[in-house]
Amino acid sequence: MDVTMNISQKLSALQVMQDAPVIPVIVLNDVGQAVLLARALVAGGIRMLEVTLRTPQALACIEAIARDVPEAVVGAGTVRSAADAQACAMAGARFVVSPGYTHAVGQACRDAGLPLLPGVATGSEIMMAQEDGLTELKFFPALQAGGTAMLKAWGGPFGDVTFCPTGGVSMANAAEFLALPNVACVGGSWLTPADALACGDWDRMTELARQACLLTRRVA
Repeated sequence: MDVTMNISQKLSALQVMQDAPVIPVIVLNDVGQAVLLARALVAGGIRMLEVTLRTPQALACIEAIARDVPEAVVGAGTVRSAADAQACAMAGARFVVSPGYTHAVGQACRDAGLPLLPGVATGSEIMMAQEDGLTELKFFPALQAGGTAMLKAWGGPFGDVTFCPTGGVSMANAAEFLALPNVACVGGSWLTPADALACGDWDRMTELARQACLLTRRVA
């Protein structure tokens, strides 16, 4: 998929997951860093950028990236309500990631034309998401909720579901998750370390993105 050639077209959740082995989970407190960070990650080959709604500056950061870094595809994470989804759409987000799933969040994303990766940690939550037509899901918190063993167990009853494990995933264990047939990508914060953000070490983040792109996966 070439996002830069289809920037005006709607993305699917699967396209978001398949673009690279890792979706970075980004926490920004300074709008001034947003564009520089996005450019650094894009330079390393990572275009799908999940900016979490964990700070008051998050929406402004999403807006800045959407406006000034057209080669990036900025999304919003930690979306917990329909109002959150609507605000992210207005800010220019192209996809949404949530820590859990509710019908209201799913409907708001459909209304806004935004692909959604909702968080699930149990079989019942997977079935709730599937009832609303969602088959690309975020497994969260992945390590704490059973890790690769849980994903292997889900492979039987939920063989039609593709996962993005997030939570406790790092460069050290990402390959174990990506080796599973029901995992398309992983989410992780290690691409944007707090100390690198604090000192504006953009070259380090570009290199971390390059390393992440070298990870192999079974689902592509």
